[in-house]
Amino acid sequence: MKLFLREQTPLIVIYLAQLMIITLVYRLDGGSGVNVSLYAGLLSTFLLLAYLAYRYFSNRSFYERLESLPSSLDESGGPAQGSPLAESLRKLLAQQFRLYQNDLHSYRHKLEEHIHFINQWVHAMKTPLSVIHLIIQDKDGPPFTAIGDELDRLKKGLDTVLYTARLDTFEHDFYVEQLELADIVRGVTSEQKRLFIRKRVFPAIAMDSGITITSDEKWLTFVLTQLITNALRYTVEEGRVVHFRGYLQEKGRAVLEVRDEGVGIPSGDLPRVFDAYFTGVNGRSFQESTGMGLYLVKQICSKLGHEVEISSEVGKGTAVRIIF
Repeated sequence: MKLFLREQTPLIVIYLAQLMIITLVYRLDGGSGVNVSLYAGLLSTFLLLAYLAYRYFSNRSFYERLESLPSSLDESGGPAQGSPLAESLRKLLAQQFRLYQNDLHSYRHKLEEHIHFINQWVHAMKTPLSVIHLIIQDKDGPPFTAIGDELDRLKKGLDTVLYTARLDTFEHDFYVEQLELADIVRGVTSEQKRLFIRKRVFPAIAMDSGITITSDEKWLTFVLTQLITNALRYTVEEGRVVHFRGYLQEKGRAVLEVRDEGVGIPSGDLPRVFDAYFTGVNGRSFQESTGMGLYLVKQICSKLGHEVEISSEVGKGTAVRIIF
């Protein structure tokens, strides 16, 4: 009703002005008495009200549809309308929705093709890396050690590309199961032993016994790899330690804390460390920073139903806690 009245307000105003002008001209011309003028005005007003009532009730569903927001895209067109104007508008909205669906379908198809291409490309690139690794694994000497280190960096970069591409289709690529937290941490630190050795930093694992979590092993392994990579990247002094601590909160929720003894994060950067491509102050000193590590950690943990917290102090290190 409010929408209808707002729409008809100009008509009502023009009608009242016209009625006053006609009445005034009629009186100035020496017409009949006031009663006749009032009668003519009331009759004209009655006809206007009848017209407005007809317009409102014939388009009532149309105005109600305009005042209510659709709860889904399928309702954008709305039900069939009685008046020609309302029905034309409904058909227009329905046609626009169909065009939108076609564009959306085309976009999704292109996105799926892109993700498929990325997956195929990453797997194709991993094959020569594996061959190079097999060639140099029995070789000694600084050149082969450097080649092995660069291979590890390439593998981590390809994994980052692969998991970033898969993030949008996460629901099609995860398997939740019961996992021993200690086994997962020891497995990941063992895989990253070359990086620990190169940085001359040591892992320290302290796990409460019997901590079982519900998660996806592959995605969680990638998350821990990102945390280890960040911890070692920002630990500039040799002989430092990366601490892995697993424990249960008072509410019974399992917590894994990964704490380094690196440069730390300035307090002004902490609120934005989970934003994509944000490198902050440390990114100007460490050229390898991409700003994607903690972003992927946050996104993956959110999809797995885990919480992520971070605290840091400049010069003393950073602690990231995953709450399962």
